[in-house]
Amino acid sequence: MLIAEDKSDTTLKMDVLAELQFEPSVKIADVGVLVKDGVVTLTGFAPSHGERLNVLRAVRRVTGVVAIADEIVITLPELGQHSDSHIAAAAANRINWSTEIPSGAVLVTVRDGRITLEGVLEWGYQKHAAESAIQHLAGVTGVSNEIRIEPTAIQEDIKQAITSAIQRSAILHDADIQVQVSGSVVVLTGRVHNHAELEEAVRVAWAGSGVHTVDNQLKVHWFWGLVN
Repeated sequence: MLIAEDKSDTTLKMDVLAELQFEPSVKIADVGVLVKDGVVTLTGFAPSHGERLNVLRAVRRVTGVVAIADEIVITLPELGQHSDSHIAAAAANRINWSTEIPSGAVLVTVRDGRITLEGVLEWGYQKHAAESAIQHLAGVTGVSNEIRIEPTAIQEDIKQAITSAIQRSAILHDADIQVQVSGSVVVLTGRVHNHAELEEAVRVAWAGSGVHTVDNQLKVHWFWGLVN
């Protein structure tokens, strides 16, 4: 028999609102939630790029969410507005202080509060570490991560390393994931039970040496599979 039945849109909306209410970093009064066929549309306003990300992370944690349409608009409060030069200096300092990113490897540019990251790194996790270091800075309205990853391993080595990491994972041991590698591009296909598994699979793929792009084609199927 099936593990469980799908949630109704009404129940899913109530669960999403409850999760946003539970998350202390989110002001639920500023966020609207619409749900249709498991797709959650978020509307409203966020005072920073970081809080907008907190909203998205909270929604991804809710069982039954198939996809998210992000229509949240960032409206910086007067005290949260900073010049591009101040934001650029703060972002550069954050990245330079990171022990995960080689010194001088990332170039930061800022225009209208939006940060663009450029440069060349060896590992995908370093690219994400650079973005994580600056996404909660005051005054930031968005981040474009254009850092390139230089391949350092052959395709079969990358595929085997990622496949083995997925098989070792306590989160992904029951997921149905296939890994294909073309150059420095990793393609993930198959099915996962929830967004936590999906995000973990993408994280594992980015951890491969020389991975430049992760093409995530995984599908979320909340209740596939049979029980004994």
